[in-house]
Amino acid sequence: MTDYTLFIVDDEKTIREGITACFEEDYRLFSYMTAEDALQNLEAHDPDLVLLDIGLPGMNGIQALQELKAVNPDLPVIMITAYEDIHSVIQCMKQGAYDYIVKPLQMEGLEVAIANALETIRLKKEIKSLQEKLIRKNMPFFIGESQVFRDILDYVEKVAKSPDTPVLIIGETGTGKELIANTIHHRSPNFSGPFITVNCAAIPPNLIESELFGYEKGAFSGANAGGKKGLIEMADKGTLFLDEVGDLNLDAQAKLLRFMEDGEFYKVGGTEKKRVATRIVSATNKNLEEMIGKDTYRRDLFYRIGVIKIQEPSLKERDDDILIFTRYFLQMFNEKFDRSLTGISQTALELLKTHTWEGNVRELKNMMERAVLTAAGPELTSEDLGLGDFSAGEDAGDIPHFDLAPLSPKGVDLNAMRTYMDEFYFSQAMALAKGNETRAARLLNLKHHAFRYQYKKIMGRRTPENQETASEGNRNGI
Repeated sequence: MTDYTLFIVDDEKTIREGITACFEEDYRLFSYMTAEDALQNLEAHDPDLVLLDIGLPGMNGIQALQELKAVNPDLPVIMITAYEDIHSVIQCMKQGAYDYIVKPLQMEGLEVAIANALETIRLKKEIKSLQEKLIRKNMPFFIGESQVFRDILDYVEKVAKSPDTPVLIIGETGTGKELIANTIHHRSPNFSGPFITVNCAAIPPNLIESELFGYEKGAFSGANAGGKKGLIEMADKGTLFLDEVGDLNLDAQAKLLRFMEDGEFYKVGGTEKKRVATRIVSATNKNLEEMIGKDTYRRDLFYRIGVIKIQEPSLKERDDDILIFTRYFLQMFNEKFDRSLTGISQTALELLKTHTWEGNVRELKNMMERAVLTAAGPELTSEDLGLGDFSAGEDAGDIPHFDLAPLSPKGVDLNAMRTYMDEFYFSQAMALAKGNETRAARLLNLKHHAFRYQYKKIMGRRTPENQETASEGNRNGI
C-alpha cells in the first residue's frame, strides 16, 4: 500500500464497490454516498485525491468541487459523469478539476487518470520539500508569534506563487527586508533559479547601467576585454533583489523602467537585443511617494515595481516578539562563543520591552552578540545590554531637572560654562560606563554618533593650557 489516500464520492453502490475492489491494495480508500459526508470527513482523513460524481443527490458534484477547492486549492479532483455532458465538464475544469472520466467506468482509463494525478501530487510535494531545504540552508529562521508577523507571512505565501509579479518591500532599516525577498524567491515557481542581490545605494551613478545590464568588450575605457554579464542577466529564471531602490538616480530609474516594461535590454555598447525572465523584488526605507512629489522619483517606476507592496513592520510594532528574538539570539551566541549564560535578568527584560529600537531587529541582534561575548554571567544584566543607569539602577531616560541660579548683574561667561559642563559630564559618563561609549551616550541622552563627535572635540581641546583654564573656571564657581 502506498501513502496516498483517495476519497470515492458516488451515490451508486456498485461504482463505489468496483473502484474499491480494483484499488484497495494500492491506496487507502474512503467511500461516501454524498458530498456532505465526504466534506465532513475531509479534515479527519486528509485525502490526496478525490473521485467525485457530478450527479449526486443533495449537493451536486459541481457544488462539492467548489467547497473542496475552497478548503484546499491544491487538492486534485477527478470528476465522474454518467454521460459526456460537455457543459458540466467544462464548468468543472474551469473551477479547477484535474480530469474527468465517463461512466460506464473503464478501470484501465481510471487507473491512468489516478496515476497521473498522484504523480502531480508527488512532484508538488518534492518541490515543496526542496524549497524548505533551500530556505533553511540559505536564510535565517523566521522568528515571531505576533499577529502582525503572522499576517505578513501569510501574505508572503500568497504573493510568492507568481514567478514574475514585481514586489516592493517597504520598511525601516534592520527590519529584515532582504529576508522577506529571499522567502518570496524560495517560495516561488522559479525558486531553483538564482537569487541575485544588488545594493543600489552602493553603485556609483555612472556604473549602474553597466552593472545591471552588462557591457560588450571595448564598450568603454577600462572595460574587461571579454565584456561582462549584467546582474539582470545573471538573475535569468530567478529573482533580482534591488535593495535601497529609492537611491537610484533618475537616469537609472528610466533604464530600469524600460526593462521592466518588456523584459528586453541591450548591453552597454551592444547591438543585440537580449531578453530574460526574472522577477524584480525591490526594497526601500524611503518614502517614495514623497520623493515623487519632489520630482526625485518616477511615478511610473513606482507603480511598476510596486504591483505588490509589502509593509514590513518595525520591531516596536512587533513588541510581542522582542523577548522571543532575545532568547533566540541568546541561544545563538551562546553556541557561537561557547558561553553558557542562563538567561536575562527581569530588569533587563523590562528595559528591552521599553527600548525604542531605532535599528530594529538588527540593533537587537548586535546588542545581544556584544552582550553575550562580554558578559560576566551567569545571566545578562541591563549593564551587559547597554541599557539603563548602571551606577544607581535608575533608568537613564529619566533625566533629572536642575534649578539654575538667576543671572548675576555681572553676567556670566556662557561659553566657558558650556565648555566646563561638557568636559565634566562627558568625563563622568565615560567613568560610569567604564569607557563604553554606547552606555555613556545613553547616560547623557545622546545618540552614539553625536556623543562620539562631541567627546573627540572635548578630548582634542584638553591641552595643559585648556585644563588650567577649566580648573580656574571651577575655582570661580563656573
